[in-house]
Amino acid sequence: MDKPAAQTRDWIATARTLSEALPYLQRYDGATIVIKLGGHAMSSDAAMADFARDVVLMKQCNVNPVVVHGGGPQINDMLKRLGIRSEFVEGKRVSDAATVEVVEMVLSGRINKRIVQAINGQGGKAVGLSGKDANLMICEKDLTTVERDGVPVTVDLGFVGRPVEMHAEILASFLGSDFIPVVAPVGSGRNGETFNVNGDTAAGAIAAAMRADRLLLLTDVAGVKGADGEILTALTAGDVRGLTAAGVISGGMIPKTRTALAAIEGGVRAVVILDGRAPHAVLLELFTAHGAGSLIRG
Repeated sequence: MDKPAAQTRDWIATARTLSEALPYLQRYDGATIVIKLGGHAMSSDAAMADFARDVVLMKQCNVNPVVVHGGGPQINDMLKRLGIRSEFVEGKRVSDAATVEVVEMVLSGRINKRIVQAINGQGGKAVGLSGKDANLMICEKDLTTVERDGVPVTVDLGFVGRPVEMHAEILASFLGSDFIPVVAPVGSGRNGETFNVNGDTAAGAIAAAMRADRLLLLTDVAGVKGADGEILTALTAGDVRGLTAAGVISGGMIPKTRTALAAIEGGVRAVVILDGRAPHAVLLELFTAHGAGSLIRG
């Protein structure tokens, strides 16, 4: 096939894709979409640029994205460089005063501004925030119960927080504007403490406070798997509870599904756990019939 004919085919396929996206563009017109960014999408400049381009496109299509990010590997690297020992209990980082200072520095500084820059570099107008700004997230200590010698023991994780009071007015002020908020999961205590908040937990709390249409949790897995190992594309809250009780949903997927259930109970219309490694995963999920992960509804 000659080159001009091949190019024409590609252009026609592109035009067809844009045309088929129309119902989905109409469906999400003016919608608020909270996106938890982590894992592969933050692993390289190229992946970050792809994600940023997709977010800018969403905004251009009159969707209101709110980006909430994590940063575990980057925090680990900085703690190691500073010689600060870090340990985990039930997957949560024990955060003493020195650790939470580094956590805030990395999340609110280096990572947050990298994402802001990436979005701005694609023609967007991103604004970096943390859960401290305008008292967005007021937190209390997140105490964890572990079993030791068959006895439940409550463990104090230090400055690890769970959001107990949300003030999302600052994020609502961006709706309908040209600006895209990017939020670092660091919260304030009622006595002026700084709390390290799990990124998924923060995203879920923000989505609930904003009554978001969708919460998208980008992960490094394809979605929630059934007993046969196949990806489950549509689940109810009852399905999730049943699969968890049966041990089908296990390990690292449990915190994500718990976040999903809490967000739905808080007023989010649906949560999607999707593979952030897939090119343009967010656009596939929102603007095509294909979808890109496991959708959970109430």
